[in-house]
Amino acid sequence: MDRRSLIKHTGIAGVLAAGIAPAVHAQAAIRWRLASSFPKSLDTIFGTAEVFAKKVSDMTSGKFQISVHAGGELMPAFGVVDGVQSAAVEMAHTAPYYFYGKDPTFCLGCAVPFGMNARQMNAWMYEGNGMKLMREIYAKYNIINLPGGNTGAQMGGWFRKEVKSVADLKGLKFRTNPFAGKVLEPFGVIPQSIPGADLYPALEKGTLDALEWVGPYDDQKLGFNKIAPFYYYPGWWEGGPELDFYINTKAWEGLSAENKAIVETAASHANITMTAKYDARNPVALKQLVGSGTKLRPFTQDVMNAAFKSAQQIYSDLNNSNPEWKKIYPDWSKFLADQNAWFRFTEGTFDRFMQQQKL
Repeated sequence: MDRRSLIKHTGIAGVLAAGIAPAVHAQAAIRWRLASSFPKSLDTIFGTAEVFAKKVSDMTSGKFQISVHAGGELMPAFGVVDGVQSAAVEMAHTAPYYFYGKDPTFCLGCAVPFGMNARQMNAWMYEGNGMKLMREIYAKYNIINLPGGNTGAQMGGWFRKEVKSVADLKGLKFRTNPFAGKVLEPFGVIPQSIPGADLYPALEKGTLDALEWVGPYDDQKLGFNKIAPFYYYPGWWEGGPELDFYINTKAWEGLSAENKAIVETAASHANITMTAKYDARNPVALKQLVGSGTKLRPFTQDVMNAAFKSAQQIYSDLNNSNPEWKKIYPDWSKFLADQNAWFRFTEGTFDRFMQQQKL
């Protein structure tokens, strides 16, 4: 007797009793859209979302497809939180510190001046309280967050003129992230928040006197060295900026447990891949930039000290005035202090020694 006849005569209970399972309906295909804050020209940052989407597709045999859209394609680069919150898209890939204006607490999930490096951010997120605490903030925006990449410590940016002291910062129209801009404002800097795709023309036309983006690999592709000769380091405002995948809460809750696990695994893969790309490509790009005439300069000690003092004052003020910040900053700060005590004896000492050697 064939399966169809058996079901007709015995019913489903009889089929199950006979140990013959009925055909299982194929799971419905899932189609999501991801809005990125970054331009397609950058295979590092924009490409990380593509790495994530491909991994999800591969792990589901193509049944879960996520289309990736560059900043400005579906919505403005800095509009992706609103897009996810309103469910205009299922998810986004962005840098949380872009949304300082919504709440400075967003920045603790990415980078703040003189904060954690990439490894420390991963430790706080995955093994500390970082993920739990940030999700309490993001819940108010209908968002579930997953770490989605880290550039590692960044460069300090491209300047038309040398910065030899704090006084040289006065009147400087400088593109940087919003939190760094707040730290620099007391020195007369005029901070600008401009998406990556619009930076070159702004520098070329003189709308900007200086800018920072990420580091040698991306900066060389964007051509900033053709306009501004001085390349400063370090980017003290982002020692390890974490990017995030933001997922609409309802879309997340609609996934099966299996698909949630797949999304989490793909995000972890993308998180590691971004840092690996930058670590592999930045050294080569920096050599090429210096070889073509770029003038490397460190920020002077007085600039670093003044910026550090300004940042600590802002943190103290926020701790006293912003209840959301106060829920997270003490935990973040203690974790960073413990990490720095540990890195001082191991990573820091080892790195300083190795950087002095000729290999």
